[in-house]
Amino acid sequence: MERVIKRRWAMVWHVLFSFSGWLLSILLSRRLGNPFPAVFNTGAIMLLWFYSTNFKRRLLIGNVVISLLTAWVVLVLYVAEAGITFELPSSTQTSYITDIYKAAILFGGFAFISSLIREAVKDLEDMKGDARYACRTMPIVWGVRSTKIFIGVWMIVLICALSSLSIYYLLHARWELATYLIVGVVVPASYALLRLDRASTTADYRLISQLIKLFMLAGTCSMLLM
Repeated sequence: MERVIKRRWAMVWHVLFSFSGWLLSILLSRRLGNPFPAVFNTGAIMLLWFYSTNFKRRLLIGNVVISLLTAWVVLVLYVAEAGITFELPSSTQTSYITDIYKAAILFGGFAFISSLIREAVKDLEDMKGDARYACRTMPIVWGVRSTKIFIGVWMIVLICALSSLSIYYLLHARWELATYLIVGVVVPASYALLRLDRASTTADYRLISQLIKLFMLAGTCSMLLM
């Protein structure tokens, strides 16, 4: 990282962006009359700080923190919208909040699982450097094989869930969405899973990480078809 941006400047930008996001969340909360976006975003900033100073060196907790924060990017929509539904006519309140809740759970769950997978693959990719700095990441503590099993289980869960969702959309004549999920998410995820078993070098794990980024982007963009 020092080759791209100096550590001091990275810290300065971290503080500036965090403060800007925190200020915007306060303004949003005041506008909506809903304190939760500001409260939870304050918690997110604190978690990011603790992650950078402590959690990223500890077994599993750093992975879970980053995955939760990734999911929060989606869940914040539900938290913000839930506070203004009472302004809608009573006949549309239930339907509206149900749709927002389903979308938040669907995309939040996808963001959490896919981010958890990528963070574990990243630990494999960075294993040598992490060992040099005494980090207790999964491949260092559990070993490479156990870490691969952990990743594989979550990838199978994700692939099965998205395959079931694709079948659901097919049965409801949503051919375009089902095809998009299969081609854009399920196929790359399945290929990444196959590559994982044979992966042994940093380059192998980097390729898998790129594939995960690809289907994470594709899954997020599927919001446009909902």
